[in-house]
Amino acid sequence: MYQEIIDSPIQITPANISDIPALCELLDILFSQEADFKSDQKAQSRGLDRIISNPDIGLIIVARRDNQILGMVNLLYTVSTALGDRVALLEDMVVSFNARSTGIGSRLLEEAIQLARLNGCKRITLLTDRANISAQRFYQRHGFDFSAMIPLRLALDE
Repeated sequence: MYQEIIDSPIQITPANISDIPALCELLDILFSQEADFKSDQKAQSRGLDRIISNPDIGLIIVARRDNQILGMVNLLYTVSTALGDRVALLEDMVVSFNARSTGIGSRLLEEAIQLARLNGCKRITLLTDRANISAQRFYQRHGFDFSAMIPLRLALDE
């Protein structure tokens, strides 16, 4: 399988509405690795649809091989008062288990960074689990640094 992924051409494309079931499967993988989240495909589908249907909210790009989605990354847009400009939150990034260590994650992240620049973003912020050292190293290899900021969260739906 690894050799097939290397030998087959990979396309990085915007996600579309018909991709939502495959994106939910990838999010199941991601949320199984994160302590703070659990899979809820109905909620995931609703959120993915909102992003794909409204480019002002953000963007989702996917890595495809032979019409199979192997990975995804999404960026959400907001405005930083500190910078006085548009910034992005890298909300989700995940590559299927069988496509890891093939460079797909790097290609997805590099494309997301380039698209953020083209969309006027001056910064990308992301969160990763404190225990996920391999993800932290991956992002550091791509120029991300640790922030002095500490994330806090308040759930409003309970």
